[in-house]
Formats: sequence, structure tokens, C-alpha cells
Amino acid sequence: MSGATMVPEEKMATEQQSVSERQQSLSVDATRGEANVNRSVLDIIASARRTREVRRFQTGSIGAWSMSLMSAALLWACFTPVNASPLAWVALVPLLLLVRIEQRVRWMYTAVYGGSLLGQLATLQWMRLGDPTMYIAWSALSVYVAMYAVAFVAVARVAVHRWKLPLAVAGPVVWTGLEFLRAHLMTGFAWYFLGHSQYRWLEFIQISDLVGAYGVSFVIAMSSAGLTLLVPHAWLIRFRLVHASTGPVTPAGLTLGQLIQVAVAVVVFGSTLTYGYVRRSQAAFIPGPRVALIQGNFTASLRTTQPTEQEVFLKHLRLMAQTVKEQPDVIVWPEAMFPFPLFNAPADMTDAQLQELAPYIKPEVWRDEWVRKTMATESLRTNAALILGVNTAVATPERLKQFNSAAFVRPDVGLAGRYDKLHRVPFGEYVPLRESLPWLMGLTPYRDAGGLDKGERAAVFEYGKWRMAPVICFEDTVPHLVRGIVAAGTNNDTGTELSLLVNLTNDGWFHGSSELDQHLITSAFRAVECRTPLVRAVNTGISAIIDGDGAILDPEVFIDGDARLNAPLAPRTSARDPKTGAWHRQLSAALVHTVPLDPRRSLYVRFGDWFAMLCCASVVFVALSVLLPKRDRSPA
Repeated sequence: MSGATMVPEEKMATEQQSVSERQQSLSVDATRGEANVNRSVLDIIASARRTREVRRFQTGSIGAWSMSLMSAALLWACFTPVNASPLAWVALVPLLLLVRIEQRVRWMYTAVYGGSLLGQLATLQWMRLGDPTMYIAWSALSVYVAMYAVAFVAVARVAVHRWKLPLAVAGPVVWTGLEFLRAHLMTGFAWYFLGHSQYRWLEFIQISDLVGAYGVSFVIAMSSAGLTLLVPHAWLIRFRLVHASTGPVTPAGLTLGQLIQVAVAVVVFGSTLTYGYVRRSQAAFIPGPRVALIQGNFTASLRTTQPTEQEVFLKHLRLMAQTVKEQPDVIVWPEAMFPFPLFNAPADMTDAQLQELAPYIKPEVWRDEWVRKTMATESLRTNAALILGVNTAVATPERLKQFNSAAFVRPDVGLAGRYDKLHRVPFGEYVPLRESLPWLMGLTPYRDAGGLDKGERAAVFEYGKWRMAPVICFEDTVPHLVRGIVAAGTNNDTGTELSLLVNLTNDGWFHGSSELDQHLITSAFRAVECRTPLVRAVNTGISAIIDGDGAILDPEVFIDGDARLNAPLAPRTSARDPKTGAWHRQLSAALVHTVPLDPRRSLYVRFGDWFAMLCCASVVFVALSVLLPKRDRSPA
């Protein structure tokens, strides 16, 4: 009986204990829930406080300004006149840091544009020297080019933060694509490419014969992106690009993805350098024509009295006469330095038609053969072919055409050919929209002139076993133009190739400024891209011989045309100052050298700008992608 009565009592005790435990558990859960709610509220409050702090930080941040100004200063210094080429490898790092940070700093794009504008004004200051109206052109071009820095940061941020592309890919692709765009848009401005800063590192720039100078810029930009990834988060706080309360953007040290990006940048750099050493070892230069480059020293200006035509002509004749003993095969005069215009008119045009067409030119001038005979006589006297910079007037039944030309004269036949400049300088040689917007004429030094006409095609001058293609003035800075000229001068069916490029330039407008150096440096890349040597005859300098590796050679013979003026100092015997290594400028001189011909072929000439075009297409796609609907909020 006792055992039977114990079972219910134990059961009741067990149930009471279970109820008590459940009540305690519920009480604990309620306490925990209340604690979690309180903790969530505290987290929300703390997050809001951090957000306010970050916003306050963004409003007063100087990080974007410091990065923009730093990058602008480095880009300016890596080109002439400072010419500190190694700085190019870190010049993009400040801008890439603005791409790397996830949260955009307030006023960032304003700061990027402001810094870039100051840098461009300093870089392009030489433009103002030709004429007071050039101050407008200098400012306008600076305002325009400065926009590319903003586009670089903006498009690269979209690529990195919206499309999740690696920084070491997005950075160089966007930079290269924008360089290509700048070289074509609004007639193009292909100066001061990032790759141009490395013109002295010949092994590194040899990839230009694959993908143009754009490839050199790409590798530098990729290396800069790799360096950007190595910048610690603590430095971003110190640079005031991120706020300490936001926590680290990445874990301590590099992630696997970042390590891979850095490794790829190193491999690309090493491969580029290896290609350069191999390619240079394949050079087997062949002696080509012996070329004499005539360099007068006539500063160009619309504000000062200019020398007469006779003074210019006689100066170049004297310099040319001093080269005859060196027995040159070809003699080159600079742009427009044969000062007497070349007139061409159809034989069936009457005097009345010519008078109506050009009332300020006497009809008999069109029939006068003096200029042609003078050219032929000088070619015979030197027993050399002449390539002369000359202005040409061509009469047609419809209208008068004027060209900036290179005349080709042979001792056996006289005037044998002419090249009319294809790529004209806007507001310097012609005025865009002149008919519809006539007030634009006030922005050019030639206020009442109609400007120059565009040539129709490239030309090849043949003499002996050599084929030479002329380019005039800034045409040697336009990569796609020179590539097209070289391609047009190469006959793939017969295997006949172009021997050399001949540049005729008048840099006297820029009064010995850094423009002279940068023009020469930029043109050196055309020789590498096309594997075609380039010779330059430049009024006031810098005349030069450039081989297929892009090396700017010291001439075999340097004739100091100002030797008498420098007495009792010894005449210059080199194109460079022996103390500083700087090129001589603003002097009369003649350079004689046997041009080394390059038998190597160029894939860039064959396939063109496929690489840069691909980068540019990527830039356009990423830029337009901001118009697509957003799935989540983008920090770009």
C-alpha cells in the first residue's frame, strides 16, 4: 500500500519541479531578450553617431585636395622641364587612393579637377609665348585636359566598386582608354602621355611596337595600382581619406586577391622589360642615307619685327653650304624656312580668272618659274636631294587653296614631289566652324587670314634606294597619323618598306621653352612604334636623329652656325651641353649623320591601336553603365 501511494506523490513533485524550471527558463529568456533589445538600440545609436562623425569628417576633409595636388605636382615634375622620369611610377598613386577607398570623400571630384587644372596650367604654360591670343588657347586647353583626371577617378571607381573589378585592372585600363580618347577627341592632343616620361629607359619603351606608347602608359598605371594596394589602412586615416571610426577597409595585411593583383603587376612589368631587352638585341641597323639637318634660329612672333625673306634664305644657304664637304645624300630644311611661296596654277586658267581668284597676287606670279629653278639649282650645287619646308598656293577654278608643304627636289629632275600637311593645328593653322561662327577668328593669331587647307594624302619621296615620308610640325606627335603614313608607304606585295620619317618643324613660336624638349620626346615614340628611324629639322631646335629603338643620337657632325658670334668661346661640337646633358636650343646649327635603317617589322603598324581601342571601349561601357538601374547603393 505504501509503495502504491508513493508513485503519485513523486510524479506530482516532478511535475512541480518541471513547471518551476520552465518558469525560470522563461524568465531568463525574457531577460536575455530585453538585453538584446537594449543592445540593438545601443548599436543603432552608436552607428548613427559614427555616421554623423564620418559626415562631419567628410565635410571638413582635405584628403581629396591633398591627393589631387600631390598627383598633379608629380605628373608635372615627371615631364620637362623638371624631367624627373622616376616620379611617373608614383604619380597616379594619390588618384588611385581616391579610387580605392569605398566611401567617396565629399567634394572629391571638385578637388580632383582643381588640382588637375593647376597642374595643366603649369605644364602647358609654353603655349602663351607665341601671341597674346594664345593665353586663351592655353587656358582653354588646360580646362579641357584637366577633365580627364576627373573622368579617370569617376570611371575607375564605378569599375572597382560597382563592377568589382580589381584595382590593378581597372586603373590601367581606364587611364589608357582616356589617353586614347584624348588623342582623337576634338582633333586630338597626344602630348604628355604617362609613357612618354620613360623615353630614356629604352628597354622599357620597346613594347610600343606592339601596342603603341599606350602600352607603356598601361604598364606604369598597373604598377602604380600595385603600389596603391600596398598602402596601409593607417595611412589612409593619416591622409584623411577615411575616418578612424569606420574601421579598417580590409583586414590587416593584404588579402589573397590583393596579393594576386600585386603579383600580376610585377609579372607584367618584368615581362615588358624582358621583351625590351630581347627586342633591342635583335636590332641590326643598316647604314642608310647620309642626312644633313639645317637648323636656323629665327624666333617666331607677331609682336616683334621679323627677319626678311632674304635673311632667312641666306642663313639657311650658308648653313647648308657648310655641310657639303660631308657629302650628304639628303638635306632637310625646317618647316616654312624656304621663305618664297610655291605657286601652282593650271595652264588653262586665264590671267583674268587668276586675278579674280586672288586679287592681291599678280597673275604673272603664277607663271614665274623662279622658285622651282632656285630649288633645282641648290639641289644641283649640293649634289643632294632637298626636302624643304615651304608655303604653297594652289589655284583651282573653284577657289584658292593654301598649304603648309614639304617640297622634294632631286638633283637629276628638280622639283619631284610635294607633301601637304594633313593634320592642322586648330586656331593656329585653321579655325573650326569659321563660316558659322566668324567671331572665332579673334582667337587666332591669323585674324584676317582664311587659314590653311588640309592635304589629301601622305607622300613618299624616293631617292636612290631610299623611301622617305615627310611629316610636318606637330604631326610627329600624333601616333595614329604617323602609323597610317608608314603603313601607306609600305608595299606589302613587293616587300618594299619605308626607310625613314622626315619631320620639318618650326618651334620658334615657343622661344626656347620646355615645348622644344617635349616635342622631341614625344616624336621619339613614333620611331619605336613604327620601327622606322626619324630625323627632325627644327627651326631654333631641337633637331635630332632618332633610331628605331627611340634613341636620340648624337650626330656624327655638329656644325655650330653661331661660332663667330660666340668668339672667343670654342664652337659647340655636340648637340648637348657637356656639363648638363641638356640639348642646345635657340641656335643656328647643322647636323650630319648616316641614318641607321631598321629592318625589324612592327605589329603596331600592321594592326594599329587595337589595344588602346579596347581600353577605350571598356571606359565607355563602364561610364554608360551608371545609367543602368542600381540594385544597391554604390559609393562611386
